[in-house]
Amino acid sequence: MLKDIIKVQPLDKYNLCLSFEDGVEGIVDISQLIEFTGVFEPLKFKAYFDGVKVNPEWGTIYWENGADLDPDVLYAVVTGQAIPNYQLGKTG
Repeated sequence: MLKDIIKVQPLDKYNLCLSFEDGVEGIVDISQLIEFTGVFEPLKFKAYFDGVKVNPEWGTIYWENGADLDPDVLYAVVTGQAIPNYQLGKTG
């Protein structure tokens, strides 16, 4: 898949509006992909969550504490495709 994220906008709750390099856009509820523990724990605070940025070198989104999400997983969620065999942030 490997489609880079080129734009991110935080929305209400734990939703992000994502734009990909191929023109695909959509909203992802991050709370459905991660547990707010470990590196993802600060994201449960709205002010911190809203600090999300795009790293053009990596082609994905990240937060200042080093938390990031796989762009393939995010692209699959937005397009309704099968998610790769892993989900970042989920345990067990």
